[in-house]
Amino acid sequence: MMDDLAGRSVLITGGTGTFGKTMVNRLLASECAEIRVLSRDEAKQDDMRRRLRDERLRFYIGDVRDRDGVMRACAGVDHVFHAAALKQVPSSEFFPLEAVRTNVLGSANVIDAARAGNVRSVVCLSTDKAVYPINAMGMSKALMEKVAQAYARKVNAGDTVVSLVRYGNVLCSRGSVVPVFVRLIKEGAPLTITDPNMTRFLMSITDAIGLVEHAFTAANPGDLYIHKAPASTVGCIARAVARIFGVELKADVIGARHGEKLFETLVGDEESARAEDEGRFLRIPIDHRGLNYGSTGVEGFVSQPGQSGGYTSHNARRLDEDAVVELLLQTPEIQAELQSQPVPVVT
Repeated sequence: MMDDLAGRSVLITGGTGTFGKTMVNRLLASECAEIRVLSRDEAKQDDMRRRLRDERLRFYIGDVRDRDGVMRACAGVDHVFHAAALKQVPSSEFFPLEAVRTNVLGSANVIDAARAGNVRSVVCLSTDKAVYPINAMGMSKALMEKVAQAYARKVNAGDTVVSLVRYGNVLCSRGSVVPVFVRLIKEGAPLTITDPNMTRFLMSITDAIGLVEHAFTAANPGDLYIHKAPASTVGCIARAVARIFGVELKADVIGARHGEKLFETLVGDEESARAEDEGRFLRIPIDHRGLNYGSTGVEGFVSQPGQSGGYTSHNARRLDEDAVVELLLQTPEIQAELQSQPVPVVT
């Protein structure tokens, strides 16, 4: 991907988040001409500016809800990575319209601004919670996917290529369970576990970046890509974190929070009927049929009755405690915590 960006200008929405910070570092290591960061957090932008001190970085304080601000940030840009979102499930349950304004309308603003600015491509970041959604955050992300694909159905040659990626938990990202467990261990408190048997996909930020880069280089308009991520139970993750920090696991099972599922799904049964296996990735091409289904001459995609072809955190490759420990020890966040002050032992 880096070769394709030589001399180009790139915008990252939500560019001070976990994905954004890592992608900025990747782009700075390339011959990218300009990297624009659009986010609401001026403190994080200032920290990034002081830490990186690179003249190719340009910072835009703003919100994807602000159409005019997004238009200004997109002007003259070649490519966009759209990561800005409200990601917290419980808070979106209590403020669902806020999730709609950011995740749906904000994403529409990004796509419209890209089209108006003749941007070459936009990669939109989605979540496993968008598949069979039961919470407001997942529903808003599902609608974001529909907005992107509705645009992709109408593109002509030379128009902005809009594609999607969908992934599960990125280890140690904001709002994920591992930082919560680490904080509780440092406080000497029991680990709050929703349900030990609840399963979640686990991805490193390296895998997440790799997925986005693959979509950037390979996607046709409307394509959706997933990384074949492994999964683990929440109970196993808790044991792994406790083991890493050398403490005895003391858990407090609190039950599922608002809008939480027992397991997540990256590819639904209906989508799996047209999914294409690309090794590490699955490609789900857009359904190009129009509203006049019977007259197009194009057959629909039909799943086999009674057969689940979906990709879920229950049927994905399951990581045991040793594998989760190994994966966690590769993350910079866990390494930094281990090098910091000693943590108390939970008794």
